[in-house]
Amino acid sequence: MTIVMASPTPRANAFHQTHYRNFKHFYIEHVQKQWRCAFPGLPSYQRFVEWMPSVLIPLCAYLKHCFRQCTGISFTDSTGLKVCHNRRISSNKVFKGFAARGKTSVDWFFGFKLHIVVNELGEILNVILTPGNIDDRKPVPDLLKDLFGKIFADRGYVSKELADKLFTEFGIEFFAPPRRNMKNKLMRLHDKLLSRKRSIIETINDQLKNISQIEHSRHRSPVNFCVNVLCGLIAYCHQPKKPSLNMDWILSQSA
Repeated sequence: MTIVMASPTPRANAFHQTHYRNFKHFYIEHVQKQWRCAFPGLPSYQRFVEWMPSVLIPLCAYLKHCFRQCTGISFTDSTGLKVCHNRRISSNKVFKGFAARGKTSVDWFFGFKLHIVVNELGEILNVILTPGNIDDRKPVPDLLKDLFGKIFADRGYVSKELADKLFTEFGIEFFAPPRRNMKNKLMRLHDKLLSRKRSIIETINDQLKNISQIEHSRHRSPVNFCVNVLCGLIAYCHQPKKPSLNMDWILSQSA
C-alpha cells in the first residue's frame, strides 16, 4: 500500500527523518518559519491537523507505489505498535473498538501489529496492519500472495499447514525455525545461512520505530494514527541507505 494543501510531502520526507520528536514543534518551529516561502498558503498547525485525514487514501496509493519488486528472497515479521501505556488501557477511548491487547516476545501491549515483508536489499514489498491480538500467521497468505521464491520468518510463524498452503497456492518455500520442543528439519546450506540473516527485518522494524517514529502514544484519532504509520513507512522507502545482506558472502559460504 501524494496534494498541495496539507501536503504529506514535508511530513513524510522531512519530519520522519529529522531530529524532531514532536510534529507540532516541527511544524511550528521549522515548517512555518523556514518553509514559508515554499508554501505561501501554509495553514496553521490546527488547520493542518484537521486536514490530515483527507490524505489517508492518497498516502495509501503512494506507499503502494513505493513498494519494490520481489527478488525471490524475502523476510517477514511483525512488530507491535503501542497506542498507550499499559496502565492507561482501560481509560483509552480513542482506539476503543480498533486496537486490542497483544503480546510480543518482550511484553504485553495495547495497540496494533504491523506485518511487513522485505527483500534482501531491505526494500519493503508489502505491509498489513492488524489489531494486536491477531496471530502472526493469519495475515501471511494475504501478505505474501504476490511474491515468489523463498520467505524466511521466525519461530512464531511455525505451521506445517501454512507452509503447505503457501507452496501449493503460490509456489512459495516458507522457512521458519522449529520451536525448542520440535525436531530439526534438514535444510540446504544456502537456506540455513539465509535463515540466520532474519535480523535484517528486525533492524528495519527498529528503524521504523526509532527513526521514522511510527509508534507513539499521542494520537488523537485512529485516522491520524494510520497517517503517521503510512508517512513513517514512506519515509523509510525514501531512505537512501537501507539494511541489506551481503549476498556474495552467503553464496561463497554455501558454494
